[in-house]
Amino acid sequence: MASAAEVTVHGRVVPVPAAAVRKAVRAVLEGERRHAAVSVTFLGREAMRQMNHHHKGHDFPTDVISFALPDPRGGLLGDLYICRWQAEREARRRGLPLREELLRLVIHGTLHILGWDHDDGAGREASTMWVRQERYLRTVL
Repeated sequence: MASAAEVTVHGRVVPVPAAAVRKAVRAVLEGERRHAAVSVTFLGREAMRQMNHHHKGHDFPTDVISFALPDPRGGLLGDLYICRWQAEREARRRGLPLREELLRLVIHGTLHILGWDHDDGAGREASTMWVRQERYLRTVL
């Protein structure tokens, strides 16, 4: 298979098995007919705040940050960072299981790695990317 996902957890208990994370990444890559090696790392609140500050200039934690680099052999290399703390807040706010929100963020970040984007604000959940994301999420829950 040309697509892969590597999962690392930095001192955090993550209520979603690595196999489910790999399945979510694979669902997006196969659905989009793209090839990529994606590394998924779960971070705590402070580590994500620092990353967001360093890379985006925002001094607060965010839910997901993704980076994509072209692979010299074709395809893409992607790094995906997810903040469990922020995911917990969003899951509580929306009345969803944490596992669902974490998988949503895996899919969301993978789509960003592939070049998808969305507007911020009110139109975000109506965007083509969001609709795509939710379709992939239904296939892995």
